Amino acid sequence: MNTKENKVREALKNIPSVDEILSIFQKNYKLDVPLDYFKFELNNELDYIRKQFKKNLFIDNSSEFIKKRINNFYNEINLKSLKPVINGTGIILHTGLGRAPISKDILIEGILQNYPYSNLELNLKNGKRGDRNVHISNLISSICNCEQSITVNNNAAAVMLTLNAICRDKQVIISRGQQVEIGGSFRIPDVISKSQSKMVEVGTTNKTHLNDYEIAINNQTAAILYVHTSNYKVIGFTSEVEIDKLSKLSNQHNIPLIVDLGSGSIADFKSQDLPMEKMVKKYFSMGADIITFSGDKLLGGPQSGIISGKSKWIEVIKNNSIYRAVRCDKIRISILENILRTYHTSKKITDKNLSVQLFLRKQDQLRKNAKTILKKIPKKIINKYKINIFDSFVEAGSGSLPTEKINSVALSFSSVDESPEKIYKKFISLKIPIIGYIHKNKFNIDFKAIPDDQLDILIDSISIL
Repeated sequence: MNTKENKVREALKNIPSVDEILSIFQKNYKLDVPLDYFKFELNNELDYIRKQFKKNLFIDNSSEFIKKRINNFYNEINLKSLKPVINGTGIILHTGLGRAPISKDILIEGILQNYPYSNLELNLKNGKRGDRNVHISNLISSICNCEQSITVNNNAAAVMLTLNAICRDKQVIISRGQQVEIGGSFRIPDVISKSQSKMVEVGTTNKTHLNDYEIAINNQTAAILYVHTSNYKVIGFTSEVEIDKLSKLSNQHNIPLIVDLGSGSIADFKSQDLPMEKMVKKYFSMGADIITFSGDKLLGGPQSGIISGKSKWIEVIKNNSIYRAVRCDKIRISILENILRTYHTSKKITDKNLSVQLFLRKQDQLRKNAKTILKKIPKKIINKYKINIFDSFVEAGSGSLPTEKINSVALSFSSVDESPEKIYKKFISLKIPIIGYIHKNKFNIDFKAIPDDQLDILIDSISIL
């Protein structure tokens, strides 16, 4: 056996057992985690150490390597996995960071409405079993100008439930140009298939005419599905049928027109010179029978899918057995109720709706925030990282308004001694991680999605780089 093999064997012998490590930690430290979880993760850590030694890595200082890894393991095992971060990407509706940001006031109010119990499904007027939708149904319906609404856990579920309830074993007509793929490789044709509906494609990728729909309708047609292509746009030689014309056609054949908006807005962003889509109520005024949209995108609420429309169809959807599997829980309903109550009018939304307020902030305010940051950072840090303010452009995020850019302001960081990747690593390793982005060999932190109450954290974090 050669010297290297001997070193590997000695290194492997140095690895303590799970019970030995556990005994030491229980005697000297406080373990605030489930014991089985501690052992599970510790076994994973020890397996990693063994693999490194078998690759002939760290065998010359194996004891020191083991000690360092075990100490790091202990520090990390006591930290919760889900934690707050500062979103310096500029993307307000960032899927990886939880989509719509929700204010502390809304979150706290939502929790307290349920502590320790709530009247989730209890009618307090007669003391009998109630319907959880009553807490938000009228709020949504009045704001969207429709007859009835229900909520489920996301918009994909809303679409699948609606199609299964109305089109199961029957045909649903959709334009080829609207067969989009949304996040996580989740495709509209797949949703239709899972709903046990039969998809009938009409038109072409770039052009679909009313006559295409008319020819496709037969006695097996259950609905027309119009999918708003919120995550991409086809430009050039294109044509699609307007909602009002599809509505007339569906009414003639006594079938519903289902509209999947994806990112549904109930705020009048256009009045603020922001590039936003038509509001949900506009689609109802054009003749949609059922509309599905997300509660956690432009609306600014928690992850949820909203199904609104005519009562006769909403009742059919609500009575479908899948509804129980995808309905919202008490926390989601309470937070959504509080978010909906921020919409005093489509143009007057209270400060508690953090997502909307971040969208509404002007570039001048963001530049002022950036200058405030620079004034409070040590000069040596500014010089070392060549920190500069620059005007930027950002996207809304989560597939909303993919071709539209919103004015913003950002800080750039570059260093002779540290690569942009190393700077990025420093920021995401902080107690409150700061998530920026690398562009043109610089690390950038954009201000569009950073609330004012996180600026002090940002100052402290940059000051200790």
